[in-house]
Amino acid sequence: MIRSLFRSLTRRARVESDMAAEIQFHIDAFAADLGKRGVPREEALRRARLEFGPIEAKKEECRQSLGLRFFDELRADLRYAARLLKQSPGFAAVAIVSLAMGIGANTAIFAMAKELLFTKMSVPEAGRLRAFSWVLKPGQQFPAAAWGAFGPGMAAPFSYPIYQDMRQSNPVLDDLVAFKDVNQLPVTVDGEAEAVDAWLVSGNFYPVLGAKIIAGRPIAPEDDSPAAAPVCVISDAYWARRFGRSASALGQTIYLNRAPLTIVGVNAPEFKGPKSGTTAEFFLPIALFQQVIPDPKGSPLTRNFWFVMIMGRLKPGVSEQAAQTALAANFADAFRADLPEKKASDMPTFRLVAGGRGLDTQTRLFARPSYFLLALAGLVLLIACVNLANLLLARSASRQREMSLRIAMGASHWRVMRQVLTESLLIAILGGAAGLLLGYWGRDLIPRLFDQRAVHPQIDWAVFAFAFLITLATGLLFGLVPAWRSTRADVNCGLQETTRMSLGRGRSLFGKSLVVAQVGLSLLLLIGAGLFLRTLVNLQSSALGFHPERILLFGIRAPRRSYTGARSVTLFHQLHDKITALPGVQSASLSALPLLADMMSLNCFHPSGRPPTSDDADSAWTNRVGPGFFETMGLPIVSGRSFTARDNERAPRVAIVNRRLAKQFFGDANPIGQTINSCDTDEAKTPIEIIGVSADAKYSSLREEPPPTVYFPYLQSAEGSEMTFEIKTAASESSIIAEIREAVRSVDKELPLLDIRTQAQQIDETLSQERVFAILSAAFGAVALILASIGIYGVMSYTVARRTNEIGIRMALGARSSAVLGMILRESLWLTLIGVTIGLAAAAGLAKFAESMLYGLKPRDPLTFAGAALLLIAVALAAGFTPARRASTVDPMQALRHE
Repeated sequence: MIRSLFRSLTRRARVESDMAAEIQFHIDAFAADLGKRGVPREEALRRARLEFGPIEAKKEECRQSLGLRFFDELRADLRYAARLLKQSPGFAAVAIVSLAMGIGANTAIFAMAKELLFTKMSVPEAGRLRAFSWVLKPGQQFPAAAWGAFGPGMAAPFSYPIYQDMRQSNPVLDDLVAFKDVNQLPVTVDGEAEAVDAWLVSGNFYPVLGAKIIAGRPIAPEDDSPAAAPVCVISDAYWARRFGRSASALGQTIYLNRAPLTIVGVNAPEFKGPKSGTTAEFFLPIALFQQVIPDPKGSPLTRNFWFVMIMGRLKPGVSEQAAQTALAANFADAFRADLPEKKASDMPTFRLVAGGRGLDTQTRLFARPSYFLLALAGLVLLIACVNLANLLLARSASRQREMSLRIAMGASHWRVMRQVLTESLLIAILGGAAGLLLGYWGRDLIPRLFDQRAVHPQIDWAVFAFAFLITLATGLLFGLVPAWRSTRADVNCGLQETTRMSLGRGRSLFGKSLVVAQVGLSLLLLIGAGLFLRTLVNLQSSALGFHPERILLFGIRAPRRSYTGARSVTLFHQLHDKITALPGVQSASLSALPLLADMMSLNCFHPSGRPPTSDDADSAWTNRVGPGFFETMGLPIVSGRSFTARDNERAPRVAIVNRRLAKQFFGDANPIGQTINSCDTDEAKTPIEIIGVSADAKYSSLREEPPPTVYFPYLQSAEGSEMTFEIKTAASESSIIAEIREAVRSVDKELPLLDIRTQAQQIDETLSQERVFAILSAAFGAVALILASIGIYGVMSYTVARRTNEIGIRMALGARSSAVLGMILRESLWLTLIGVTIGLAAAAGLAKFAESMLYGLKPRDPLTFAGAALLLIAVALAAGFTPARRASTVDPMQALRHE
C-alpha cells in the first residue's frame, strides 16, 4: 500500500511537471509572437494566458482522471484538521492521550501474548516440527516412572529405548531428536561456582533442528557416545556474561555438577532452547547423563524410565493424519519391546502435537490470562472510542453552521463526511503513534509482573501491523457517526443564528446514548478491578498456618558424583550445624520442598492394621524436614514433640502429621503413638510411628486449603540430593547471606547457593498472576473512570449550551438557581443510573468467566458490585456538577438576547 501511494505521488509530480512546462512553453511562444507584432509584453502575456486557458482546464481534467485531485483534497483536509486541533489544544490532548493509553495497552499486551503464545523456535521450518505425546484412557495407570510435567496437547516423556526404536523405523519424519532439561546444576569455572540450567540432547539435535552456532561447532552425532570426549555448547548470554565473548572460552574445561566438560561452541543469541519462555546456558550430549547426574540405581538410558522428549520435522508432502497413523503403529511396537511385561490395555494412546514452539508449557499457563488482559485492554479502547465519538458529536454542534455553509456552496455530503473523517483519522494516527511508543516502553512490564524475565517481547512488523489496524479501526469507529451526523441537519436551519433551541435534539439523544454505553462499559471494568483486587487481598490475608516473617530461603544441591546416599545426608547435616552456629541466626532448618512454592510430593498411607483403600482417602502430601523446622517456620506442634537430631537412620521411623490427617485417619482418638504404613510395596512392612501433630498449614498454593500432610525427618532418608534451607534471623539480608556463603564454602567451596529469597518473596511469586490482574484491572478501571467523567462532563456541557435559552426563560419566570442546578444534575444522574443498570446486568452475565481466577468471593459479589456502582455514580455527579453550576448562574437577559 505504501509502495503504491509512493508510485502515485511520483507519477503525479512527473505529470504535473511535464504539463506545467508544456503550458509555459506555449504561453511564452505565443507572447513572443505577439511581441514581434508590437504588442506590449504585459498585454501579450495576458492574451497568451487567455488563449491557453483550455490547456489549463485540460490539465485539471487530466489531474482528476489520474486521481490526483484526491491527494490535493486530502492534503488540504489534513492541513485544516491540524489547524482545528491547534485551535483546541485541550480537546486534542484529551483525545490523543486517551487513545494513546488504550492503543498502548493493547499493543504491549499483544506483544507479550505473541511472544508467550505464538513465537516459534528460531530454527528453519519450525512450523513442520512435531512433538511426541500420549494420553491415558480413563482408569488407566501410568506405564512406568516418569520425569517431567505435561498436560493435554503438550509433549510427554518417553524412555530412551523407545526413542531409539522409533527413530530406526521412522517413515514420515526427517529424523527424530531427543532432549531433556535439567535445572539448577552447579557449574564451576576458574574456581567460581554458580547454578545454571542445562539441556541434555541427542547427537543429531543440532543437524536435525538446524539451530545456529555463532562460534565453534555444534554437538555432533559422534559426541553422543559414552566413549567420546565430554563436550558442551554454551548460550550466547552465558558466553557474554561469564567470558566477555572471548574466543578463549572455546576449548576451555568447566565442571558441570563436578563433571569435566570442554566448551566446543556457542549458540546464536536467538536460539534459547527447545522450551518456550526459557533460556538454558548449557547443552550437552545425552550420553553424559549418568556422568553429569549420576543415579545409583543405574543409567536412565538403559531402563524403563520415561524422561526424554521426542521431536521431529514432517517430511514434505506427508499429511498430519498419515504421520499420526504411522507413528502410532511404531510406538506400539516400541512399547511392547521396552515393557514386555505390560498388557496391550496398559499402552497409552499416542498423540502427535505441534512442536514449532518446542515444549510449549506457556500456552497452558498464559493463554487464558493473555486473552483476558487483551479483552480488558480492548474494553478500555472501546470506552475511549465512545468517549471521543461523544466529544466529536458535541463539538460538531458548534460547527453546524460551517458544514451547512459548505453544503450550500456545493460540497457533496460525501465531501463533508470525508473532511470530518480525515480529522478523526488524524487524531487516531497521533494517538496510535503515541500508543505505539507507550507499548514499546512498556513491552517488558507485563512479563516482569508475570515473573517471566526470560521473555522479551519485540515490537516487530506483526505488532506494528496490529497497532496500525487498531488505530485505523479506532479512527473509523469514533469518527464515522459524527461524520455522518454532520451532514444530516437541514441546511437552511443550520445557516440561521436564531435556532439554537431547535438544533441538535437528535444529536443530543444520540450523545446521551453514548454516555449510557460508556458508563456501562466503565462499570464492567470497575467491577472486574474490584473482584481482582479483593482476590489479591484475600489471598495475601489468608491464614497460612505458619509465620513467614524474617525467614530466608536458599537451596543446596549436592553433586551426586561426590555425595550419594548417606553422604548427602551428612553434608546437609554439617551445613545445618554450621549455619545454626552463625551469629544473628535465631534458628535454622531445612526441607525437601519449600512451602508455598507450587511444589508437591503426594503419596499413599494408611493406619497400621487397616488395608489401604482404592480411592484417594489415603492420599497425603509429604515433606522431609530437618530438626527445628516447625520452630523456625512458626508452625505449632499441638501435641507430641518435634523432630530432633536423634531421629536419624539408626532410630525407629517416625513422622509428624497435621490435624487434618490425624482427624482423617484416627477420628477423635489420640494419634500420638499410633503407626501408619506406606502403600508402597517396598516400604509397606515398616511401620511409622506418629510422634507429633502439627497445626494445619498451607502446602503448595495459597488457593488450596491445608491438605492432609505427613512430615518425615530427612535424617532417616537418603533420598534426594537437593534441600531448601530456612533461616530465621533478625540480621539484615545482605549481611547474613555473606556469612552463609562463607559457612557453605567452609564445608565445600564448590557448592553455590540456589534461588536465594525470603519466604515472603516466595509467597509473592505464587501471586504473580493475581497481582497482574489486580494492577492492570485497577489501572484500566481508573482510566475508564476518567473517560466516563470526561464523557459525562462533555455531554452535560453541550446540554447546558443547547438549553441556554430555555434556562434563561425558566429563570426569567422565577425559577431559582438551585432548581436549575437540580434539574441538570438529575439529568446527569438518570444517564448514569441507566448506564449502571446496563453495566450491572452485563457484569452479572460475564462474571462467571472470571470465576476460576477469583478467591474468597463469588463472581457476583454484591459488595463489589455495589461499591463499583456507587463509585461510578459519585464520579458522574462530580463530572456533571460543573456544567450544572454554570447553568444555575446563567443571566436571563443575556440568554434571551438571541431570541
